Amino acid sequence: MKTFSILITTKNRIEDLKFTLQKINHLIQHKDVECIICDDGSIDKTSKFIKENYPSIQLISNPKSKGLIYSRNRLLNLTTAKYAISLDDDAHFITEHPLEIIESHFIENPNCGVIACRIFWGKQLPKQTETNEKIEQVNGFVGCGHIWNMKAWNDIPNYPDWFVFYGEEEFASFKLFKKDWKIQYHPQLFVQHRVEVKERKNKTDYVQRLRRSLRSGWYLYLLFYPLKVVPKRFLYSLWIQLKSKVFKGNFKATLAIFLAIFDLLINLPRISNSRKALSFKEFIAFEKINNPKIYWKPE
Repeated sequence: MKTFSILITTKNRIEDLKFTLQKINHLIQHKDVECIICDDGSIDKTSKFIKENYPSIQLISNPKSKGLIYSRNRLLNLTTAKYAISLDDDAHFITEHPLEIIESHFIENPNCGVIACRIFWGKQLPKQTETNEKIEQVNGFVGCGHIWNMKAWNDIPNYPDWFVFYGEEEFASFKLFKKDWKIQYHPQLFVQHRVEVKERKNKTDYVQRLRRSLRSGWYLYLLFYPLKVVPKRFLYSLWIQLKSKVFKGNFKATLAIFLAIFDLLINLPRISNSRKALSFKEFIAFEKINNPKIYWKPE
């Protein structure tokens, strides 16, 4: 059994994946590391590239795309390692020796279920990458760079694959909280996510991304929040979208909002059957934990 497993889901982003594998090759070659990649129905010869260039990587594939969350569940349920490092296909470690830091942290903090990495979003690193931030408990983590203590993963349900994309980390965060596992932000584990967030508004999948982001947030309200809190949170969320997008004439965003509401209505029976809400006392305690640190910027 390996100590570490590097898990990557990819679909039709072979150039991003090539760059990532080049950057983490020294980790893949480590004797105590396995790397498993799920090719989620790519048509750009991703699987062929991996087989020919990285024979040590364990490759699994979905003949037809099943979605990011389905694929992450497959990977996490396949590995037998102690710790699972989850990276996006367009993200890599800047930290030179992350394995030692990861293992040391989990040994010293046995109740830590997930380590959340410090993540810089951008294609060019800033000149200053050092930080004075300290390790701290947070109430969530980011999909593009985190590490699972597999004891914690095996103690909670799988990610909800019917979310398809977005929201799975928040779902897991609530489940971890209910089981008394901690999520801890570790700034020494520095990851570059090679994405320019502002550019996403101009991409063809903007409507789809916003739709899935909104609906996952609303799903989570109904799954985990005390009932008396849900109406206020939902209406406030909807109002912010109307105020910041619809009333300013953003047609694409308007379409995404209506589609997200439709998705919510369609999935109400499923949500009702899956609801495992926090008590109001638990909810207050959860809210007091620091929010996840999603975007790191130089001080």
